[in-house]
Amino acid sequence: MISKLEILNASILIVDDQESNVLLLEEMLRDSGYSSISSTSDPYAVCELYRKNRYDLILLDLQMPKMDGFQVMEGLKEIEVNDYLPVLVITAQPSHKLQALAAGAKDFVAKPFDLIEVQTRIHNMLEVRLLHKKLLHHNQILEQTVLERTAELRESEARFRRFTELSSDWYWEQDKAGNFTNVFGPVAEKMLGILVFNEEGAEKVDQGTTWDEAERKVLAENLEAKRPFLDFVYSRTNPGGLKQYLMVSGEPMYDPSGCFTGYRGVGKDVTESMRSNGGYKG
Repeated sequence: MISKLEILNASILIVDDQESNVLLLEEMLRDSGYSSISSTSDPYAVCELYRKNRYDLILLDLQMPKMDGFQVMEGLKEIEVNDYLPVLVITAQPSHKLQALAAGAKDFVAKPFDLIEVQTRIHNMLEVRLLHKKLLHHNQILEQTVLERTAELRESEARFRRFTELSSDWYWEQDKAGNFTNVFGPVAEKMLGILVFNEEGAEKVDQGTTWDEAERKVLAENLEAKRPFLDFVYSRTNPGGLKQYLMVSGEPMYDPSGCFTGYRGVGKDVTESMRSNGGYKG
């Protein structure tokens, strides 16, 4: 919402080659409580004045010698890049009203002045203009906020990835069907075990590797029951007879409505520590 004080403090430029019209409009505006009023009788000065001051409203006479109001509006269009001209035209020619609106003016008042009409149109135009400026400013803040949040998210993702690299050998995510959707680290070779995918996308069995089926069954039961699990260790024996121990932790993921969407977790090769402790006893 725009307050009455904001409207009365809005900046207004009066452009008319007739001094009597300028004095009449200035007096009417001051009597109504407007505090920031400027004027000029030189149409050639309008564009530079607007470029410097960005008035909230321009009261523009259409019929002026040497440079009329239509030419002034063409010059203003080159300055106002967002295509919003805060122009209220003043004309004694009814035929000029539609032409002025087509040229970019937002409203018009007729000569001779009806002061109540002029006051009402000025108030309404300023309210719309200030709302437009406020919305534009809000959008700029929103755009800047989005850029800042995007940068923060990227930084957070980089920190998270680095933390994962330091604290584990891999990070993994699965969808609700059990397909791996996001992995960091050598997860495909070391952790999946059940299936690996070739370049054509077809499944192939991890040939020559023997997994401890009892351990794998417990892990599968956890996943099927959508239970979280912490530091679960299971093992495999490679074709050369070397036993390898893998430790994984995982938790189920849910969307805002509470529907299961998959799993995420971390994993680590703990073969060395298990060998030094004489094997897995859990």
